[in-house]
Amino acid sequence: MKRKFIAVITLFLSYHISVHAQSFQKTPQGIHAIIQSMDVEVSFYSPSIVRVFKKPEGSQPKKESLSVIKLPEELTPDIKTNGQSVTISSKLISATVNLETGKVLFEDLNGRKLFTEKDYGTQFTAINDAGNPTYTVRQAYLLEKDEIIYGLGQQQNGKLNQRGQKLLLKQENTRVCIPFFQSVKGYGIFWDNYSPTTFTDNVQETSFDSEVGNCADYYFMFGGGGDGVVAQMRELTGQSPMMPLWSFGFSQSRERYKTQFELVDVVKKYRALKIPLDGIVQDWQYWGKDDNWNAMSFEHSTFPKPQAMVDSVHQLNAHLFIVSWPGFAPKTPQYQEFKSKNMLINFDTWPPGANTKPYDVCNPTARNIYWDYLNKGIFSLGIDAWWLDSTEPDHINIKEKDFDQPTFLGSYRSVENAFPLQHTGGVYDHQRAVSNTKRVLLLTRSAFAGQQRYGTNTWSGDVGSNWPTLKKQIPAALNFSLTGLPYWNGDIGGFFAGDFVKGGGAKNPDFQELYNRWMQFATFTPMMRSHGTDIPREIYQFGKKGDQAFDIQEKFINLRYRLLPYTYATAWAVTHHAGSIMRPLYSQFPNDPAGFENNSEYMFGSSFLVAPVTDKGVTNQEIYLPAASKWFDFWTGEVFKGGQTVKRETPVEIIPLYIKAGSIVPWGPKVQYATEKRWNDLDIRIYPGDNGDFVLYEDENDSYNYEKGEFSEIHFKWNDASKTLTVEDRKGQFKGMLGKRKFNIVMVSQKNGTSIDNQTINKSVNYNGRKLSVKL
Repeated sequence: MKRKFIAVITLFLSYHISVHAQSFQKTPQGIHAIIQSMDVEVSFYSPSIVRVFKKPEGSQPKKESLSVIKLPEELTPDIKTNGQSVTISSKLISATVNLETGKVLFEDLNGRKLFTEKDYGTQFTAINDAGNPTYTVRQAYLLEKDEIIYGLGQQQNGKLNQRGQKLLLKQENTRVCIPFFQSVKGYGIFWDNYSPTTFTDNVQETSFDSEVGNCADYYFMFGGGGDGVVAQMRELTGQSPMMPLWSFGFSQSRERYKTQFELVDVVKKYRALKIPLDGIVQDWQYWGKDDNWNAMSFEHSTFPKPQAMVDSVHQLNAHLFIVSWPGFAPKTPQYQEFKSKNMLINFDTWPPGANTKPYDVCNPTARNIYWDYLNKGIFSLGIDAWWLDSTEPDHINIKEKDFDQPTFLGSYRSVENAFPLQHTGGVYDHQRAVSNTKRVLLLTRSAFAGQQRYGTNTWSGDVGSNWPTLKKQIPAALNFSLTGLPYWNGDIGGFFAGDFVKGGGAKNPDFQELYNRWMQFATFTPMMRSHGTDIPREIYQFGKKGDQAFDIQEKFINLRYRLLPYTYATAWAVTHHAGSIMRPLYSQFPNDPAGFENNSEYMFGSSFLVAPVTDKGVTNQEIYLPAASKWFDFWTGEVFKGGQTVKRETPVEIIPLYIKAGSIVPWGPKVQYATEKRWNDLDIRIYPGDNGDFVLYEDENDSYNYEKGEFSEIHFKWNDASKTLTVEDRKGQFKGMLGKRKFNIVMVSQKNGTSIDNQTINKSVNYNGRKLSVKL
């Protein structure tokens, strides 16, 4: 009798496991199962990207991602069952689904746990969203106790490591909110939801909790490190196009130029002073009074001949940004047309008291209308770039019913965080359709996942002019970059500078110190742009040549231009290899934990370690030099062993700057604007001590012909043991390309190749596109 009972139990357990083993179906990319009253799908989009999609059982949500553009690849993942779990594997990673609790666990092929959900970690709570039955949705995970994570967009919290906090991810001025993070374990997570979402990390769990969602939808991506995860995020949400060469120069702005004559005069003054300049920005109210807000046309008394203004800027070899907003005042024809077609979102946006309303950026027809006005009123004049302000958008006089407002894709609440993505996408796509000769450049105040594909450069918003805020910009920028968006910038000096007006404004010594330190930082960001209110920021406002504040600015603007060949090549690595311009130490030195939480230093490209001075009156600063390299002090040529902290004197004209041994840095000519001189007589700085390589990239500078293969690459390789520089055969060609040129080799030491101009040529070679080697 006892044996019979054991046999029955064994049969029952065998049957029970069998049921669980069969309680899923194979799909072309993975599996589908019903677990805990949820439909669960786990799908491999590539060998390193997995989508986890869960919805209440029986529901039929429509989900077309606004961020994700990648389609699943044709794969044949390996599927194995093990009792109550099923494991789906690619050639790189595996995902194991617990068929009882719904938990998904990710591992590498060596069995190393990468990331896991909690058991029963997915929760749907029924709600009514503006008359639509739906859910709040929550997904909880478990991270390792000391695991470091980065991302979440641009948060002004001064933290690089985003562990141990609770953040409401909801777009606002100065905060860019993207539900994405990546880990030092080499993976990233993108929670694909556009409603306000609370990110929580504590000792019990890590979670995303979204106000509206008819599904739990996230992507796990394995990249092996910071750069690799960014590359996977770009693969998923879109690659970043090339910015025009001129955009990597210096741009001047002010809140605001009140007439077209004032704007053109600024460019003329820069040219007269021989201070390099490539961009000039026209901020708001060129349309007149607030009751004509964002009319996309020029007020006749202050901008009587806008075409002449544009032409004058171009004749001075500069480029013009024009501001545009997503909201319109009732008097404007745009407002009237949008209203007649029910394409306004009925809540108040900037400016106060003007009854301005934003248009429905989710509606493709509304985006068409927006561009039609923008094109006829502004772009047709030949302007070069857009300043897309208030792309969160600004939301004032907030009422809870505002979030119930309908959009083309559902309630405003359900799509709020994707507003900047939809808005910038409309402008980008339409300009691309109109012109292929001028690259789209959108300066935007907010962003969402995938926005990099729209030619956007996001600035950090209307931040305060003070030292603590400057300090916070570094981790804010790095986390933004680690989210997959490579182009970031900030207002040099901070936006609100009213505290310094009484002390003399631009002549106030305290403001001059802050502004110059901020400019040093901006020299090593993807866009170097001066802007702010209260105090005009043009270089001549600070004094004249010979005055310290003037001379420091001139020095760093010139340094920015000498770096153009290096920066443009780095931009090509962004476009062609899914790279980044601003990178935390972790991204380049993943085996050096001492740099993982360093929020005061970063890499600019792959060669420059930048350590901005972010405290008032600091005359020396401690800098950590990563262990995997030797480092050259840019200003002196002194060499330091890595893996140590050094103390650097920091007089006001110096930013600590170190170059990694093995670096090859092309040094551009001294110019007044980016394309003034060809790169036919280019200095090449070699930083010995390790092997190195560099790819010099060139194209037409401001067209999309590079997408058709019209560009060239010249690969430099440095063999440190033999002291030989090899210049490989040139690859590619484009119209107007240099057939012959000279490279001037500069071997950097304490006596040579230091600072901006202190260099003696060690050897010059003529290059006609064919491979050559130079022994030094």
